[in-house]
Amino acid sequence: MSQDAPPKDDRDVAFLYGRTEDGDGYRLLRARKGRIEAGEVRPLREGRPLHGGELVKLKPRENVPNLYDVEVSCELPARRESGPAQVATEAYRRNWERIFNAPKDESSLN
Repeated sequence: MSQDAPPKDDRDVAFLYGRTEDGDGYRLLRARKGRIEAGEVRPLREGRPLHGGELVKLKPRENVPNLYDVEVSCELPARRESGPAQVATEAYRRNWERIFNAPKDESSLN
């Protein structure tokens, strides 16, 4: 007699229950991986940065208002807590060093 494995709980659902303080998004409760999480969702806006979390698509459930199936499109890296934005590439840094940290040739000065 074989033992049956417990059913895989791969449901990922969100219940939207209110607007965010700025009115741009929604507060939600999300059930996934056997736990309940509280969070917010906001629409994508061209030219605005994405911060840590996930990029998701919400599919409304039929006949159940405010309940959505969640489809994760991509996981986003966590946002740095301090310091300036990292915008320079390695090539930019190499050229910066070459131009601004080059030893000065004293003979070329007037």
